[in-house]
Amino acid sequence: MTSGGGWSPGGAGLGGRVAVVAGATRGIGLAVSYALAGQGVSVVVNGRDGQAVDDTVAEIRGGGGYAVGVRGSAGDDGVAQAMVETALAEFGALDIAINCAGIAEPPGSTVLTIASGEFRQQIDAHLMSAFHLLQVAGRVFVEQGSGSVVLTGSAASLGMFGGSGYPAAKGGVNALALAAAADLRDHHVRVNVVMPGAKSRLSSGDDYVAHIEGLHRRGILDAPTRDAALDPAPPEYVAPLYVFLASDAAEHITGEIFSAAGGFIGRFESQQASFVAYRDHKGTSPYSLDELAGILAGPAAP
Repeated sequence: MTSGGGWSPGGAGLGGRVAVVAGATRGIGLAVSYALAGQGVSVVVNGRDGQAVDDTVAEIRGGGGYAVGVRGSAGDDGVAQAMVETALAEFGALDIAINCAGIAEPPGSTVLTIASGEFRQQIDAHLMSAFHLLQVAGRVFVEQGSGSVVLTGSAASLGMFGGSGYPAAKGGVNALALAAAADLRDHHVRVNVVMPGAKSRLSSGDDYVAHIEGLHRRGILDAPTRDAALDPAPPEYVAPLYVFLASDAAEHITGEIFSAAGGFIGRFESQQASFVAYRDHKGTSPYSLDELAGILAGPAAP
């Protein structure tokens, strides 16, 4: 079991804390679970595959950590509630909630080809899992006046990796996190997002390679981004950022969206509209189509 960093247990204010991790049995979620356990955190492990849940719990316990499992999709009603109730019943507390749950979009999927049911599956797996966990854990955190939520976003939300349901859901995760962070700030509850790049079942296999190569051929991905997407670092390289954001060392960080891939860490600036044009609506008419064409289709405004 890897500790995911150089901290000793409790060195970042994590020893004795309790976490729930949705999507904890594979890829990034598994690395995050191991990293938390290595810092002395008791972990409620969640995943859809019951055997994988049992194996992860056994691995953490075998390494001297504390863990219990909850089976089921975090996007389904009641699963997040079961995770939180298990944490309180088994460990007597809840301090950290992390969502790493997710599924891949169908191979070759675009907005023109994805079925509505497949689109809803993406929303459920990524956005609804984040919502359920944030809401249920957030209620506990508000009552106790402390807690950290870390959600998993994706660079796909920027539109650079194609698809439809997956980037839409991940964009929703970002918006949800920013809104929740503002709502919960006064209760000392923190909400942040990590947009990770790491080797996982979602970023490997022939279909994935074909997808990335296709995006490059179409000019959507440049060569450096294509190369990075085809050779991502192991998930152990992004797990420490999740753990850091869950720790007391990040007590003043909330409402932030980070990117992490291998040795790269980035912070997204707040979205602000750049100035294009302005006139007071009092005493003036709405813009005409010709005016809009001159403003938006012509030379850039000074």
